Order: sequence, then C-alpha cells, then structure tokens
Amino acid sequence: MSRPVSWLFRAGELAAEAGLALRDAKRSYRTLPRETWQRMRTDAFGADPSGWRLHRVRNSPHFVDGSFRNPVATRRLAYAHTPLALMRTKLAVDPNRRTPAAAVPVHRLLPGELATLPASGLRLTWLGHATVLAELDGVRVLFDPVWSERCSPFDWIGPKRLHPVPLPLAELGPVDVVVISHDHYDHLDMATVRTLAAGDAVFAVPLGIGAHLEHWGVSPRRIVDLDWWESAELDGLRLTATPARHYCSRGPRPSGKFLWSSWVVEGKRHRIFHSGDSGYFPGFADIGRRFGPFDATMMQVGAYSEHWPEVHLTPEEAVQAHRDLRGEVMLPVHWGTFDLAPHPWEEPAERAVAAAQDAGVTLALPRPGRPFEPANPPTAKPWWRAVAAAPSGADLLLPPGPAAVPDTPAALTASPALPDAPLARVRPTAGQSPAQDGEVPRR
Repeated sequence: MSRPVSWLFRAGELAAEAGLALRDAKRSYRTLPRETWQRMRTDAFGADPSGWRLHRVRNSPHFVDGSFRNPVATRRLAYAHTPLALMRTKLAVDPNRRTPAAAVPVHRLLPGELATLPASGLRLTWLGHATVLAELDGVRVLFDPVWSERCSPFDWIGPKRLHPVPLPLAELGPVDVVVISHDHYDHLDMATVRTLAAGDAVFAVPLGIGAHLEHWGVSPRRIVDLDWWESAELDGLRLTATPARHYCSRGPRPSGKFLWSSWVVEGKRHRIFHSGDSGYFPGFADIGRRFGPFDATMMQVGAYSEHWPEVHLTPEEAVQAHRDLRGEVMLPVHWGTFDLAPHPWEEPAERAVAAAQDAGVTLALPRPGRPFEPANPPTAKPWWRAVAAAPSGADLLLPPGPAAVPDTPAALTASPALPDAPLARVRPTAGQSPAQDGEVPRR
C-alpha cells in the first residue's frame, strides 16, 4: 500500500475514533443531572415546556411514552451509521463544491419594493434558507426567520452564512404573524426572535416550542401553540399546523417535548403551504386532500443525505410532495445559505429544475431577496451556475443521471439499498422495529 493511501486510512481511523468519542460524550450529556445541564446551557438553548404548556404536550395524541412521534416510523440516521461511513461520504465530495466559488448574487431588497400591495394579493420573498416573507391577502407572514450569521447556539462556531441576508431586519417593516416549523437553529433563531418580539407580531408554533419564545421575552399572549391538525384564526388568516416527518433538538441532551410541523396558511383568496423540514411520507397527499389546491408551496429541497434519508426531502421527493399537495407553483427553499450536508452547493437547485421539468411542475427559483407573485412566476433562470464551483473534468453542474420523479408516492416510501455497501448490508434484526424520531433515548 502506498504511503498516501496508508495515511488516508489512518486519518479515517482517527476520525472514526474521534466520532465514537463524541458519541460517548453525547451519551454522557444525556446522563448529566438536570441541575448540571441547566448551568451549562446558554439562553440560545431555550427552555423546556412547563405548566399548562407541558399539560398540552402530555395530552397530545402524538405524544407517546414521553416523546412526540412521527406520523410514520422514522430514523434520524440510517442503520449502521458510523463516523467512518459519514467521513467516506464527505471525502467523496469535492470540498470546494460545497460552497459557492464567488459571491452569491443576492438581490438587495429595498423597503420600497414591498411598499405597495401585490396586484394578485399574494407575493413571496425568499430571504435565504427556509425564511420566506409571504404577503397574503393584506397580511404579512414570516416563516422560519433567521437573520443571524450562524445557525448555532454560539456566535463563534457552527454553520456560517454563505451569502448575506437580502435586507436588514430593521428594514423589513411590520410583520403580522411569525410562523415557526421546529426548533432547529437554522429555523428558530434566538436573536431574530428577540428583535421581532419588540413588534406586534403573533407567533404560531408547534406544541412545546412556545417555551423557547417565552424564555426569550415573547409575551405568552402573543404565542399560539398548535398540535397537528389544529387551526387558529389570526389577522384574518387561518393557520393550521400539519404533520411533518422530522424531529426537534437544541442541545446535546435531547427532549421529546417539542413538536415539529409543516404549515397551511389560508387567506380570503389564497392558500399557501410551508414544508418546514420533513422526509417524504403519505401525509403530503392527506394534507393536499384536506386543504389543497395551493397557490404556492415552499418546499425544503436541500441538506439531504443517504445517512439521514427519512428526515429531509431530496429535490425529487420535494417535487413529488408538491404534486401530492396539489400545488400550483413551487418555491424551493432550504438550500444555498448554509452548508448542512455533503452535497454540492448548487445541486438542490439543479435537481429540482430537472425533476420539475420531468413532472411538468411550475418552479420559481428567484435570487434570494427577489419578490415575486405566484400568479405570474418568474422564469427559472439558473443564476446559481455563475457562482458555483465547476466539477472537475465536466462542463455541466447537474449530476449525471439524477433520480427521476416517481410515478406514485409508494415508490418514494420504498426502501432501496443505499449506495454505501456497509450501510446497505445492515438491517434491523427480526422483531426489531425502526426507532421513532423525537424519542428520548432510554437506557
């Protein structure tokens, strides 16, 4: 064996050992006395639900044996996930391709562009990652607002922005409703919430998450906590928390007392859907039957991996989910802003375009900060190609042979063998059922 290969193998072994040590460290966190953990945590970790909020959590039909459950059996990580397997995946991707090669051409949004009401009554502005400002029948709704430089409990470490926010939060103007899908740092940002708390917005959140907001200074009178399929009338809109296939966690000591959700927002004339984070599941079709059709859907298309195939959508699955929802125009979100998975930076957009073309789906892919009206969607121009790092020895950014859009939802819920051979070989033993996401590990 040549020396470079031997060195690479040794590096992999060391990484695996480090990963196992980290796993053991995480286990030790879980066994920490509650008082010790409370002293260690910062404000950004939030707070646990208590009082009437905890009562609602415990009485939810989706709360079983001490934690919220997904609508279908779900694993956070694929079986046989190991630090070494994840390192092999990371090494297989050119690290230069995980971030843009040049400055992202963000549209510098000016307050004047939002000063007049949309002609159609519905306007969407993607502000990066999962943050979207929706102006719906005269009401301003802000989804998953994150303005911080990092999605992390600390300001010195964690995934950093790959492009600036299109406008300062102070220039956004009044917001009527803030909608949170779940409590991960790239969707629920303490600094942003504290700034928004100074306004008059009402916060709509899944069960339990109101505890974080109240801990950060939001008045409980302005927090609406909803379980799946529950609705609330806010500022002339009807908001419904709908199921998603994901999980919640803001610290190394997991808690199952926080729910995650997608959202349906209905106005007098328009109806929109925000996916939050979710793996594919038949529930999208159920939501479509109950609430569709939608003028627009905002679908998570990035941060997917073979190592967590059940908690994030691939672009092809996002397009299929949009079809299940009976959506008219699809806005891909959750890509391009933070490096959260080992796929090329521009790949979610490329695969979403290919899948939408195959399925006959209308796609809107504006630059971050560029408002548009779904009634007159912009042409999907590949603006990202000008700043994406070109793959070695190839001219096209689109990966060869992207997965086709399945003909039926059942084709997506099937469990094909993963390309990583060690992962593919390992399956649950007889009588063993997949662990549910959101459960507190019991030892």
